[in-house]
Amino acid sequence: MANTNRLGELLVREKLISLSQLRTAQEEQQKGGGNLGFALAKLGYISDDEITNFLSQQYRVPTIDLTDYEIEPDIVKLVSKEQCEKHRVIPVSRTGNSLIVAMADPTNLHAIDDLKFLTSYNIEPVIASETAIVATIEKYYNVGPSYDEVMAGFDEQEIDFSGEEEDMNLLEMEKASEDAPVVRLVNMILLNAIKKGASDIHIEPYEKKLRVRLRVDGVLLEEMTPPLKLKNAIVSRLKIMSQLDIAERRLPQDGRIKLKLGKGREMDFRVSVLPTIWGEKIVMRLLDKGNLQVDMAKLGFDPGPLKDFMWAIGQPWGMVLVTGPTGSGKTTTLYSALSELNKPGTNVSTAEDPVEYNLMGINQVQMHDEIGLNFAMALRAFLRQDPDVLMVGEIRDFETGEIAVKAALTGHLVLSTLHTNDAPATISRLLNMGVEPFLITASVNLVLAQRLARRCCADCKQPFQMDPQVLMEMGFTAENVARAKLMKGVGCRTCNGTGYKGRVALYEVMRFTDALKEMVLQGSSTAELKAAAIKGGMLTLRMSGIAKVMDGMTTTEEVLRVTMAD
Repeated sequence: MANTNRLGELLVREKLISLSQLRTAQEEQQKGGGNLGFALAKLGYISDDEITNFLSQQYRVPTIDLTDYEIEPDIVKLVSKEQCEKHRVIPVSRTGNSLIVAMADPTNLHAIDDLKFLTSYNIEPVIASETAIVATIEKYYNVGPSYDEVMAGFDEQEIDFSGEEEDMNLLEMEKASEDAPVVRLVNMILLNAIKKGASDIHIEPYEKKLRVRLRVDGVLLEEMTPPLKLKNAIVSRLKIMSQLDIAERRLPQDGRIKLKLGKGREMDFRVSVLPTIWGEKIVMRLLDKGNLQVDMAKLGFDPGPLKDFMWAIGQPWGMVLVTGPTGSGKTTTLYSALSELNKPGTNVSTAEDPVEYNLMGINQVQMHDEIGLNFAMALRAFLRQDPDVLMVGEIRDFETGEIAVKAALTGHLVLSTLHTNDAPATISRLLNMGVEPFLITASVNLVLAQRLARRCCADCKQPFQMDPQVLMEMGFTAENVARAKLMKGVGCRTCNGTGYKGRVALYEVMRFTDALKEMVLQGSSTAELKAAAIKGGMLTLRMSGIAKVMDGMTTTEEVLRVTMAD
Protein backbone atom coordinates (compact mmCIF):
# COMPACT_ATOMS: atom_id res chain seq x y z
CA MET A 1 0.00 0.00 0.00
CA ALA A 2 1.42 3.39 -0.95
CA ASN A 3 0.61 4.97 2.34
CA THR A 4 1.29 2.05 4.67
CA ASN A 5 2.50 4.18 7.61
CA ARG A 6 -0.68 6.24 7.45
CA LEU A 7 -2.90 3.09 7.45
CA GLY A 8 -0.94 1.58 10.34
CA GLU A 9 -1.22 4.74 12.42
CA LEU A 10 -4.94 5.00 11.76
CA LEU A 11 -5.56 1.34 12.74
CA VAL A 12 -3.57 1.73 15.96
CA ARG A 13 -5.33 5.02 16.77
CA GLU A 14 -8.73 3.36 16.28
CA LYS A 15 -7.50 0.49 18.56
CA LEU A 16 -8.16 -2.09 15.82
CA ILE A 17 -4.58 -3.39 16.23
CA SER A 18 -1.80 -2.88 18.80
CA LEU A 19 1.53 -1.18 18.16
CA SER A 20 3.43 -4.48 18.54
CA GLN A 21 1.09 -6.13 16.04
CA LEU A 22 1.75 -3.29 13.59
CA ARG A 23 5.53 -3.76 13.91
CA THR A 24 5.26 -7.54 13.39
CA ALA A 25 3.08 -6.98 10.30
CA GLN A 26 5.55 -4.43 8.89
CA GLU A 27 8.38 -6.99 9.27
CA GLU A 28 6.20 -9.63 7.53
CA GLN A 29 5.43 -7.14 4.75
CA GLN A 30 9.15 -6.45 4.15
CA LYS A 31 9.87 -10.21 3.93
CA GLY A 32 6.87 -11.33 1.89
CA GLY A 33 5.96 -8.21 -0.11
CA GLY A 34 2.38 -7.06 -0.68
CA ASN A 35 0.69 -4.35 1.34
CA LEU A 36 0.32 -3.83 5.08
CA GLY A 37 -3.35 -4.78 5.12
CA PHE A 38 -2.56 -8.14 3.45
CA ALA A 39 0.19 -8.80 6.05
CA LEU A 40 -2.15 -7.94 8.96
CA ALA A 41 -4.89 -10.23 7.58
CA LYS A 42 -2.37 -13.06 6.95
CA LEU A 43 -1.18 -12.86 10.58
CA GLY A 44 -4.80 -12.95 11.77
CA TYR A 45 -4.65 -9.57 13.59
CA ILE A 46 -7.56 -8.14 11.59
CA SER A 47 -9.88 -9.55 8.92
CA ASP A 48 -9.98 -8.48 5.26
CA ASP A 49 -13.55 -7.24 5.75
CA GLU A 50 -12.59 -5.09 8.77
CA ILE A 51 -9.76 -3.41 6.82
CA THR A 52 -12.01 -2.86 3.76
CA ASN A 53 -14.81 -1.33 5.87
CA PHE A 54 -12.31 0.83 7.79
CA LEU A 55 -10.78 2.21 4.55
CA SER A 56 -14.26 2.82 3.13
CA GLN A 57 -15.27 4.92 6.17
CA GLN A 58 -11.90 6.71 6.34
CA TYR A 59 -11.78 7.76 2.69
CA ARG A 60 -15.52 7.75 1.92
CA VAL A 61 -15.06 5.28 -0.94
CA PRO A 62 -17.66 2.50 -1.49
CA THR A 63 -16.73 -1.18 -1.04
CA ILE A 64 -17.48 -4.04 -3.44
CA ASP A 65 -17.85 -7.78 -2.88
CA LEU A 66 -16.04 -9.28 -5.88
CA THR A 67 -17.17 -12.86 -5.12
CA ASP A 68 -20.73 -12.01 -6.16
CA TYR A 69 -19.76 -9.74 -9.05
CA GLU A 70 -19.62 -10.85 -12.70
CA ILE A 71 -17.22 -8.73 -14.79
CA GLU A 72 -17.91 -8.38 -18.53
CA PRO A 73 -15.13 -9.73 -20.83
CA ASP A 74 -14.76 -6.40 -22.71
CA ILE A 75 -14.15 -4.61 -19.35
CA VAL A 76 -11.43 -7.15 -18.42
CA LYS A 77 -9.65 -6.43 -21.72
CA LEU A 78 -9.27 -2.72 -20.86
CA VAL A 79 -6.48 -3.37 -18.33
CA SER A 80 -3.66 -5.87 -18.87
CA LYS A 81 -3.04 -8.64 -16.36
CA GLU A 82 0.45 -7.22 -15.70
CA GLN A 83 -1.03 -3.86 -14.60
CA CYS A 84 -3.64 -5.60 -12.44
CA GLU A 85 -0.96 -7.63 -10.68
CA LYS A 86 1.42 -4.67 -10.34
CA HIS A 87 -1.12 -2.34 -8.67
CA ARG A 88 -3.42 -4.99 -7.12
CA VAL A 89 -6.46 -3.65 -9.01
CA ILE A 90 -9.13 -5.01 -11.33
CA PRO A 91 -11.57 -3.13 -13.63
CA VAL A 92 -15.18 -3.78 -12.62
CA SER A 93 -17.53 -1.78 -14.87
CA ARG A 94 -17.84 1.28 -17.08
CA THR A 95 -20.30 4.18 -16.89
CA GLY A 96 -19.95 6.83 -19.59
CA ASN A 97 -16.40 8.15 -19.54
CA SER A 98 -15.57 6.60 -16.16
CA LEU A 99 -14.02 3.20 -15.37
CA ILE A 100 -14.83 1.78 -11.96
CA VAL A 101 -11.78 -0.04 -10.60
CA ALA A 102 -11.62 -2.23 -7.47
CA MET A 103 -8.48 -1.35 -5.46
CA ALA A 104 -6.95 -2.61 -2.24
CA ASP A 105 -5.57 0.92 -1.61
CA PRO A 106 -7.77 3.83 -2.78
CA THR A 107 -4.97 6.33 -1.86
CA ASN A 108 -2.57 4.84 -4.46
CA LEU A 109 -2.54 7.87 -6.81
CA HIS A 110 0.31 6.38 -8.87
CA ALA A 111 -1.94 3.40 -9.81
CA ILE A 112 -4.88 5.69 -10.62
CA ASP A 113 -2.70 7.87 -12.89
CA ASP A 114 -1.27 4.80 -14.66
CA LEU A 115 -4.73 3.37 -15.36
CA LYS A 116 -6.05 6.77 -16.52
CA PHE A 117 -3.17 7.10 -19.00
CA LEU A 118 -3.48 3.49 -20.30
CA THR A 119 -7.28 3.39 -20.68
CA SER A 120 -8.14 7.08 -21.41
CA TYR A 121 -10.98 6.79 -18.85
CA ASN A 122 -11.54 8.68 -15.62
CA ILE A 123 -10.82 6.23 -12.81
CA GLU A 124 -13.34 5.84 -9.97
CA PRO A 125 -11.93 3.60 -7.21
CA VAL A 126 -13.98 1.20 -5.11
CA ILE A 127 -12.45 -0.82 -2.27
CA ALA A 128 -12.02 -4.60 -2.19
CA SER A 129 -9.69 -6.76 -0.12
CA GLU A 130 -6.35 -7.71 -1.66
CA THR A 131 -7.23 -11.39 -1.26
CA ALA A 132 -10.44 -10.93 -3.27
CA ILE A 133 -8.60 -8.94 -5.97
CA VAL A 134 -5.88 -11.60 -6.37
CA ALA A 135 -8.53 -14.35 -6.63
CA THR A 136 -10.50 -12.33 -9.22
CA ILE A 137 -7.35 -11.66 -11.30
CA GLU A 138 -6.70 -15.41 -11.28
CA LYS A 139 -10.31 -16.12 -12.27
CA TYR A 140 -10.47 -13.65 -15.21
CA TYR A 141 -6.88 -13.59 -16.47
CA ASN A 142 -6.13 -17.26 -15.82
CA VAL A 143 -3.00 -16.36 -13.91
CA GLY A 144 -2.27 -16.90 -10.29
CA PRO A 145 0.54 -17.11 -7.82
CA SER A 146 3.39 -19.45 -8.69
CA TYR A 147 3.31 -23.04 -7.48
CA ASP A 148 6.06 -22.30 -4.92
CA GLU A 149 4.09 -19.32 -3.53
CA VAL A 150 0.98 -21.46 -3.10
CA MET A 151 2.92 -24.34 -1.58
CA ALA A 152 4.75 -22.15 0.96
CA GLY A 153 3.41 -22.90 4.42
CA PHE A 154 1.18 -25.78 3.30
CA ASP A 155 1.47 -29.44 4.09
CA GLU A 156 0.64 -31.47 1.00
CA GLN A 157 -2.25 -33.10 2.87
CA GLU A 158 -3.83 -29.67 3.45
CA ILE A 159 -3.93 -28.57 -0.19
CA ASP A 160 -7.47 -28.42 -1.49
CA PHE A 161 -8.51 -28.54 -5.14
CA SER A 162 -11.73 -27.37 -6.71
CA GLY A 163 -12.99 -26.85 -10.23
CA GLU A 164 -11.21 -27.78 -13.43
CA GLU A 165 -7.45 -27.71 -13.78
CA GLU A 166 -6.17 -24.71 -15.66
CA ASP A 167 -4.49 -25.43 -18.97
CA MET A 168 -0.77 -26.02 -18.64
CA ASN A 169 1.84 -24.79 -21.05
CA LEU A 170 2.79 -27.75 -23.28
CA LEU A 171 6.47 -26.86 -23.32
CA GLU A 172 6.48 -26.70 -19.53
CA MET A 173 4.78 -30.12 -19.36
CA GLU A 174 7.35 -31.63 -21.71
CA LYS A 175 10.21 -30.00 -19.80
CA ALA A 176 8.86 -31.24 -16.45
CA SER A 177 8.45 -34.76 -17.82
CA GLU A 178 12.12 -34.84 -18.91
CA ASP A 179 13.29 -33.75 -15.45
CA ALA A 180 15.76 -36.35 -14.10
CA PRO A 181 13.85 -37.17 -10.86
CA VAL A 182 10.62 -37.75 -12.84
CA VAL A 183 12.41 -40.00 -15.37
CA ARG A 184 13.99 -41.96 -12.51
CA LEU A 185 10.67 -42.29 -10.67
CA VAL A 186 8.80 -43.54 -13.78
CA ASN A 187 11.59 -46.03 -14.57
CA MET A 188 11.49 -47.25 -10.96
CA ILE A 189 7.70 -47.79 -11.13
CA LEU A 190 8.05 -49.83 -14.36
CA LEU A 191 11.01 -51.91 -13.15
CA ASN A 192 9.46 -52.58 -9.71
CA ALA A 193 6.32 -53.89 -11.44
CA ILE A 194 8.46 -56.27 -13.55
CA LYS A 195 10.45 -57.47 -10.49
CA LYS A 196 7.28 -58.14 -8.48
CA GLY A 197 5.61 -59.99 -11.35
CA ALA A 198 2.73 -57.49 -11.59
CA SER A 199 0.17 -57.82 -14.38
CA ASP A 200 -1.03 -54.18 -14.20
CA ILE A 201 0.17 -50.80 -12.90
CA HIS A 202 -2.43 -48.22 -11.77
CA ILE A 203 -1.37 -44.55 -11.40
CA GLU A 204 -4.36 -42.78 -9.86
CA PRO A 205 -4.83 -39.08 -9.02
CA TYR A 206 -7.18 -38.12 -6.21
CA GLU A 207 -8.08 -34.78 -4.61
CA LYS A 208 -5.20 -34.76 -2.12
CA LYS A 209 -3.19 -37.82 -3.08
CA LEU A 210 -1.44 -39.56 -5.97
CA ARG A 211 -1.40 -43.34 -5.65
CA VAL A 212 0.47 -46.10 -7.47
CA ARG A 213 -0.92 -49.64 -7.16
CA LEU A 214 0.27 -52.92 -8.67
CA ARG A 215 -1.92 -55.91 -9.46
CA VAL A 216 0.10 -58.88 -8.29
CA ASP A 217 -1.44 -62.35 -8.66
CA GLY A 218 -4.83 -60.80 -9.39
CA VAL A 219 -5.01 -58.53 -6.32
CA LEU A 220 -4.24 -54.77 -6.23
CA LEU A 221 -1.63 -53.71 -3.67
CA GLU A 222 -0.58 -50.11 -2.91
CA GLU A 223 3.03 -49.57 -4.00
CA MET A 224 3.72 -45.89 -3.29
CA THR A 225 2.22 -42.40 -2.99
CA PRO A 226 4.47 -39.97 -4.95
CA PRO A 227 4.16 -36.21 -4.27
CA LEU A 228 0.94 -34.85 -5.75
CA LYS A 229 2.84 -32.04 -7.50
CA LEU A 230 4.50 -34.65 -9.78
CA LYS A 231 1.11 -35.79 -11.16
CA ASN A 232 1.26 -33.93 -14.50
CA ALA A 233 4.97 -34.60 -15.00
CA ILE A 234 4.52 -38.39 -14.49
CA VAL A 235 1.53 -38.49 -16.86
CA SER A 236 3.40 -36.46 -19.50
CA ARG A 237 6.48 -38.70 -19.22
CA LEU A 238 4.41 -41.85 -19.73
CA LYS A 239 2.50 -40.25 -22.63
CA ILE A 240 5.78 -39.32 -24.34
CA MET A 241 7.07 -42.90 -23.83
CA SER A 242 3.79 -44.25 -25.28
CA GLN A 243 3.84 -41.77 -28.21
CA LEU A 244 0.53 -40.25 -27.12
CA ASP A 245 -0.69 -36.65 -27.41
CA ILE A 246 0.33 -34.82 -24.21
CA ALA A 247 -1.91 -31.87 -25.16
CA GLU A 248 -5.09 -34.03 -25.14
CA ARG A 249 -6.22 -34.30 -21.52
CA ARG A 250 -9.99 -34.61 -22.01
CA LEU A 251 -10.29 -37.87 -23.99
CA PRO A 252 -9.14 -41.44 -23.29
CA GLN A 253 -6.00 -42.55 -25.16
CA ASP A 254 -4.29 -45.90 -25.73
CA GLY A 255 -0.65 -46.59 -26.52
CA ARG A 256 2.26 -49.00 -26.01
CA ILE A 257 5.69 -48.86 -24.38
CA LYS A 258 8.37 -51.39 -25.35
CA LEU A 259 11.23 -51.86 -22.87
CA LYS A 260 14.43 -53.78 -23.67
CA LEU A 261 15.75 -55.37 -20.50
CA GLY A 262 19.01 -56.89 -21.78
CA LYS A 263 19.78 -60.54 -22.66
CA GLY A 264 17.29 -60.20 -25.53
CA ARG A 265 14.33 -59.88 -23.13
CA GLU A 266 11.58 -57.44 -24.13
CA MET A 267 8.66 -56.22 -22.06
CA ASP A 268 5.56 -54.58 -23.55
CA PHE A 269 3.32 -52.23 -21.57
CA ARG A 270 -0.16 -51.60 -22.96
CA VAL A 271 -0.99 -48.06 -21.77
CA SER A 272 -4.51 -46.72 -21.21
CA VAL A 273 -5.07 -43.07 -20.20
CA LEU A 274 -8.46 -42.10 -18.76
CA PRO A 275 -9.48 -38.53 -17.77
CA THR A 276 -10.98 -38.47 -14.24
CA ILE A 277 -12.21 -35.50 -12.20
CA TRP A 278 -8.82 -35.12 -10.46
CA GLY A 279 -6.61 -35.67 -13.51
CA GLU A 280 -5.65 -38.49 -15.83
CA LYS A 281 -5.50 -42.06 -14.52
CA ILE A 282 -3.04 -44.36 -16.25
CA VAL A 283 -3.31 -48.15 -16.28
CA MET A 284 -0.51 -50.20 -17.85
CA ARG A 285 -0.91 -53.90 -18.65
CA LEU A 286 2.41 -55.76 -18.59
CA LEU A 287 2.86 -58.24 -21.41
CA ASP A 288 5.94 -60.40 -20.88
CA LYS A 289 6.29 -62.79 -23.81
CA GLY A 290 9.04 -64.65 -21.94
CA ASN A 291 6.57 -65.43 -19.15
CA LEU A 292 3.79 -66.69 -21.43
CA GLN A 293 3.08 -70.21 -20.21
CA VAL A 294 1.99 -72.28 -23.20
CA ASP A 295 2.68 -75.73 -21.75
CA MET A 296 -0.73 -77.33 -21.18
CA ALA A 297 0.45 -79.57 -18.33
CA LYS A 298 1.83 -76.59 -16.38
CA LEU A 299 -1.35 -74.51 -16.59
CA GLY A 300 -3.04 -76.39 -13.74
CA PHE A 301 -5.24 -78.88 -15.65
CA ASP A 302 -6.08 -82.10 -13.84
CA PRO A 303 -5.44 -85.22 -15.99
CA GLY A 304 -9.12 -85.95 -16.80
CA PRO A 305 -10.13 -82.42 -17.90
CA LEU A 306 -6.81 -82.00 -19.77
CA LYS A 307 -7.54 -85.18 -21.75
CA ASP A 308 -10.99 -83.81 -22.71
CA PHE A 309 -9.54 -80.44 -23.73
CA MET A 310 -6.80 -82.05 -25.85
CA TRP A 311 -9.45 -84.21 -27.52
CA ALA A 312 -11.56 -81.13 -28.38
CA ILE A 313 -8.72 -79.09 -29.92
CA GLY A 314 -7.55 -82.19 -31.78
CA GLN A 315 -10.82 -82.46 -33.73
CA PRO A 316 -10.71 -81.47 -37.44
CA TRP A 317 -13.68 -79.11 -37.00
CA GLY A 318 -16.06 -77.79 -34.38
CA MET A 319 -16.02 -75.15 -31.68
CA VAL A 320 -14.13 -74.88 -28.36
CA LEU A 321 -15.35 -72.09 -26.05
CA VAL A 322 -13.42 -70.68 -23.08
CA THR A 323 -15.36 -68.62 -20.55
CA GLY A 324 -14.56 -66.57 -17.48
CA PRO A 325 -14.31 -62.95 -16.26
CA THR A 326 -11.59 -60.49 -17.30
CA GLY A 327 -8.21 -61.50 -15.90
CA SER A 328 -9.09 -65.18 -15.47
CA GLY A 329 -6.42 -66.41 -17.90
CA LYS A 330 -8.65 -67.13 -20.92
CA THR A 331 -6.12 -65.63 -23.36
CA THR A 332 -3.28 -67.74 -21.95
CA THR A 333 -5.35 -70.91 -22.30
CA LEU A 334 -6.24 -70.05 -25.91
CA TYR A 335 -2.62 -69.19 -26.78
CA SER A 336 -1.57 -72.54 -25.26
CA ALA A 337 -4.09 -74.33 -27.49
CA LEU A 338 -2.89 -72.36 -30.54
CA SER A 339 0.75 -73.21 -29.78
CA GLU A 340 -0.27 -76.88 -29.67
CA LEU A 341 -2.03 -76.51 -33.04
CA ASN A 342 0.64 -74.31 -34.67
CA LYS A 343 2.25 -76.77 -37.09
CA PRO A 344 3.83 -76.12 -40.52
CA GLY A 345 0.89 -77.87 -42.18
CA THR A 346 -1.81 -75.76 -40.44
CA ASN A 347 -3.04 -72.26 -41.30
CA VAL A 348 -3.95 -70.49 -38.04
CA SER A 349 -5.62 -67.02 -38.01
CA THR A 350 -6.74 -64.97 -34.99
CA ALA A 351 -8.94 -61.89 -34.55
CA GLU A 352 -8.00 -60.16 -31.29
CA ASP A 353 -8.84 -56.95 -29.45
CA PRO A 354 -6.11 -56.21 -28.55
CA VAL A 355 -3.32 -58.51 -29.79
CA GLU A 356 -1.51 -59.19 -26.50
CA TYR A 357 1.38 -61.44 -27.59
CA ASN A 358 2.95 -61.93 -31.01
CA LEU A 359 3.16 -65.63 -31.86
CA MET A 360 5.44 -66.81 -34.66
CA GLY A 361 3.62 -68.75 -37.38
CA ILE A 362 0.14 -67.44 -36.50
CA ASN A 363 -1.66 -64.72 -38.51
CA GLN A 364 -2.92 -62.25 -35.89
CA VAL A 365 -5.33 -59.42 -36.75
CA GLN A 366 -5.98 -56.39 -34.51
CA MET A 367 -9.59 -55.17 -34.37
CA HIS A 368 -10.42 -51.52 -35.23
CA ASP A 369 -14.10 -50.85 -34.51
CA GLU A 370 -13.78 -47.21 -35.55
CA ILE A 371 -13.20 -48.25 -39.19
CA GLY A 372 -15.59 -51.20 -39.09
CA LEU A 373 -13.03 -53.98 -38.57
CA ASN A 374 -14.83 -56.02 -35.91
CA PHE A 375 -14.85 -59.74 -35.06
CA ALA A 376 -17.63 -60.49 -37.55
CA MET A 377 -15.83 -58.76 -40.46
CA ALA A 378 -12.51 -60.44 -39.59
CA LEU A 379 -14.19 -63.87 -39.44
CA ARG A 380 -15.74 -63.40 -42.87
CA ALA A 381 -12.34 -62.42 -44.28
CA PHE A 382 -10.65 -65.41 -42.62
CA LEU A 383 -13.04 -67.80 -44.36
CA ARG A 384 -11.66 -66.58 -47.70
CA GLN A 385 -8.07 -67.17 -46.52
CA ASP A 386 -8.04 -70.99 -46.70
CA PRO A 387 -7.99 -71.44 -42.90
CA ASP A 388 -7.66 -74.57 -40.77
CA VAL A 389 -7.89 -73.05 -37.27
CA LEU A 390 -9.62 -69.77 -36.37
CA MET A 391 -9.51 -67.91 -33.06
CA VAL A 392 -12.02 -65.13 -32.32
CA GLY A 393 -11.20 -62.94 -29.33
CA GLU A 394 -14.78 -62.84 -28.09
CA ILE A 395 -18.29 -63.71 -29.27
CA ARG A 396 -20.16 -60.55 -28.26
CA ASP A 397 -23.21 -60.57 -30.52
CA PHE A 398 -25.46 -62.68 -32.73
CA GLU A 399 -23.58 -61.80 -35.94
CA THR A 400 -20.20 -63.01 -34.63
CA GLY A 401 -21.79 -66.08 -32.99
CA GLU A 402 -23.61 -67.07 -36.20
CA ILE A 403 -20.49 -66.78 -38.41
CA ALA A 404 -18.35 -68.66 -35.85
CA VAL A 405 -20.90 -71.50 -35.69
CA LYS A 406 -21.11 -71.71 -39.50
CA ALA A 407 -17.30 -71.72 -39.75
CA ALA A 408 -17.21 -74.62 -37.27
CA LEU A 409 -19.82 -76.49 -39.34
CA THR A 410 -17.93 -76.02 -42.61
CA GLY A 411 -14.78 -77.87 -41.62
CA HIS A 412 -12.85 -75.41 -39.45
CA LEU A 413 -11.74 -75.59 -35.82
CA VAL A 414 -12.93 -72.40 -34.06
CA LEU A 415 -11.66 -71.24 -30.66
CA SER A 416 -13.33 -68.33 -28.88
CA THR A 417 -14.28 -66.79 -25.52
CA LEU A 418 -17.52 -65.63 -23.87
CA HIS A 419 -18.28 -63.88 -20.59
CA THR A 420 -20.36 -66.29 -18.52
CA ASN A 421 -20.10 -67.58 -14.96
CA ASP A 422 -19.70 -71.29 -15.68
CA ALA A 423 -19.52 -73.80 -18.54
CA PRO A 424 -23.24 -74.83 -18.77
CA ALA A 425 -24.35 -71.15 -18.79
CA THR A 426 -22.36 -70.63 -22.01
CA ILE A 427 -24.88 -72.68 -24.02
CA SER A 428 -27.75 -70.53 -22.67
CA ARG A 429 -25.77 -67.40 -23.58
CA LEU A 430 -25.50 -68.51 -27.23
CA LEU A 431 -29.23 -69.33 -27.29
CA ASN A 432 -30.04 -65.89 -25.83
CA MET A 433 -27.96 -64.27 -28.57
CA GLY A 434 -30.29 -65.89 -31.09
CA VAL A 435 -28.13 -68.81 -32.32
CA GLU A 436 -30.41 -71.76 -33.18
CA PRO A 437 -30.25 -74.79 -30.80
CA PHE A 438 -29.59 -77.26 -33.66
CA LEU A 439 -26.59 -75.14 -34.83
CA ILE A 440 -25.13 -75.09 -31.29
CA THR A 441 -25.48 -78.87 -30.82
CA ALA A 442 -23.95 -79.52 -34.24
CA SER A 443 -20.93 -77.23 -33.75
CA VAL A 444 -19.81 -77.06 -30.09
CA ASN A 445 -17.27 -79.70 -29.02
CA LEU A 446 -16.36 -78.48 -25.53
CA VAL A 447 -16.89 -75.57 -23.12
CA LEU A 448 -14.27 -74.65 -20.53
CA ALA A 449 -14.79 -72.21 -17.62
CA GLN A 450 -11.79 -70.98 -15.64
CA ARG A 451 -10.61 -68.82 -12.74
CA LEU A 452 -7.20 -67.98 -11.29
CA ALA A 453 -6.53 -68.49 -7.56
CA ARG A 454 -3.36 -67.34 -5.79
CA ARG A 455 -0.86 -70.05 -4.86
CA CYS A 456 0.44 -70.42 -1.30
CA CYS A 457 3.98 -69.00 -1.14
CA ALA A 458 6.40 -71.95 -1.41
CA ASP A 459 8.92 -70.24 0.91
CA CYS A 460 6.65 -69.59 3.89
CA LYS A 461 3.65 -71.97 3.66
CA GLN A 462 2.93 -74.01 6.78
CA PRO A 463 0.39 -76.70 7.74
CA PHE A 464 -2.87 -75.19 8.87
CA GLN A 465 -5.88 -76.54 10.76
CA MET A 466 -9.49 -75.56 10.07
CA ASP A 467 -12.87 -76.43 11.57
CA PRO A 468 -14.14 -79.51 9.65
CA GLN A 469 -17.70 -78.14 9.78
CA VAL A 470 -16.63 -75.00 7.86
CA LEU A 471 -14.93 -77.20 5.24
CA MET A 472 -18.09 -79.32 4.87
CA GLU A 473 -20.20 -76.18 4.35
CA MET A 474 -17.77 -75.09 1.65
CA GLY A 475 -18.30 -78.34 -0.29
CA PHE A 476 -15.71 -80.78 1.14
CA THR A 477 -16.91 -84.36 1.64
CA ALA A 478 -16.09 -86.20 4.88
CA GLU A 479 -13.47 -88.19 2.93
CA ASN A 480 -11.93 -84.94 1.57
CA VAL A 481 -11.70 -83.44 5.07
CA ALA A 482 -9.86 -86.53 6.32
CA ARG A 483 -7.33 -86.44 3.43
CA ALA A 484 -6.84 -82.67 3.15
CA LYS A 485 -3.34 -81.21 3.71
CA LEU A 486 -4.29 -77.60 4.37
CA MET A 487 -1.47 -75.08 3.91
CA LYS A 488 -1.26 -71.31 4.42
CA GLY A 489 1.51 -68.77 3.78
CA VAL A 490 2.52 -66.77 6.86
CA GLY A 491 4.18 -63.99 4.82
CA CYS A 492 7.84 -63.48 3.92
CA ARG A 493 10.09 -61.32 1.72
CA THR A 494 9.47 -63.51 -1.34
CA CYS A 495 5.72 -62.86 -1.28
CA ASN A 496 5.89 -59.29 0.13
CA GLY A 497 4.17 -60.49 3.29
CA THR A 498 0.99 -61.63 1.51
CA GLY A 499 1.46 -65.39 1.96
CA TYR A 500 0.80 -65.91 -1.78
CA LYS A 501 3.17 -66.11 -4.75
CA GLY A 502 2.03 -67.02 -8.27
CA ARG A 503 -1.34 -68.34 -9.39
CA VAL A 504 -2.95 -71.64 -10.25
CA ALA A 505 -5.85 -72.08 -12.68
CA LEU A 506 -9.12 -73.75 -11.69
CA TYR A 507 -10.90 -75.41 -14.62
CA GLU A 508 -14.45 -76.59 -15.27
CA VAL A 509 -14.39 -78.63 -18.50
CA MET A 510 -17.73 -79.64 -20.01
CA ARG A 511 -17.42 -82.03 -22.94
CA PHE A 512 -20.54 -81.55 -25.04
CA THR A 513 -21.75 -85.17 -25.11
CA ASP A 514 -24.68 -86.54 -27.11
CA ALA A 515 -26.78 -86.68 -23.92
CA LEU A 516 -26.21 -82.96 -23.26
CA LYS A 517 -26.92 -82.10 -26.92
CA GLU A 518 -30.26 -83.90 -26.68
CA MET A 519 -31.13 -81.92 -23.54
CA VAL A 520 -30.37 -78.61 -25.34
CA LEU A 521 -32.66 -79.61 -28.25
CA GLN A 522 -35.40 -80.41 -25.73
CA GLY A 523 -35.02 -76.95 -24.14
CA SER A 524 -33.52 -77.97 -20.76
CA SER A 525 -32.51 -75.21 -18.34
CA THR A 526 -28.92 -74.29 -17.37
CA ALA A 527 -29.42 -75.91 -13.94
CA GLU A 528 -30.55 -79.19 -15.57
CA LEU A 529 -27.57 -79.11 -17.97
CA LYS A 530 -25.20 -78.53 -15.05
CA ALA A 531 -26.65 -81.38 -13.00
CA ALA A 532 -26.37 -83.74 -15.99
CA ALA A 533 -22.78 -82.63 -16.71
CA ILE A 534 -21.74 -83.25 -13.07
CA LYS A 535 -23.43 -86.64 -13.18
CA GLY A 536 -21.41 -87.35 -16.33
CA GLY A 537 -18.13 -86.62 -14.47
CA MET A 538 -17.61 -82.86 -14.90
CA LEU A 539 -15.67 -81.21 -12.04
CA THR A 540 -17.13 -77.77 -11.24
CA LEU A 541 -14.90 -74.76 -10.50
CA ARG A 542 -15.58 -75.20 -6.76
CA MET A 543 -14.65 -78.92 -6.97
CA SER A 544 -11.47 -78.04 -8.86
CA GLY A 545 -10.66 -75.45 -6.16
CA ILE A 546 -11.25 -77.95 -3.35
CA ALA A 547 -8.84 -80.40 -5.06
CA LYS A 548 -6.15 -77.65 -5.16
CA VAL A 549 -6.77 -76.83 -1.45
CA MET A 550 -6.41 -80.53 -0.55
CA ASP A 551 -3.06 -80.62 -2.34
CA GLY A 552 -1.85 -77.56 -0.37
CA MET A 553 -1.58 -75.41 -3.51
CA THR A 554 -4.02 -72.69 -2.43
CA THR A 555 -6.28 -71.72 0.48
CA THR A 556 -9.99 -71.97 1.19
CA GLU A 557 -10.18 -68.12 1.23
CA GLU A 558 -8.87 -67.97 -2.34
CA VAL A 559 -11.29 -70.64 -3.60
CA LEU A 560 -14.22 -68.85 -1.94
CA ARG A 561 -13.03 -65.55 -3.49
CA VAL A 562 -13.01 -66.83 -7.08
CA THR A 563 -15.75 -69.51 -7.19
CA MET A 564 -19.46 -69.74 -6.41
CA ALA A 565 -21.07 -72.51 -4.40
CA ASP A 566 -22.36 -75.42 -6.52
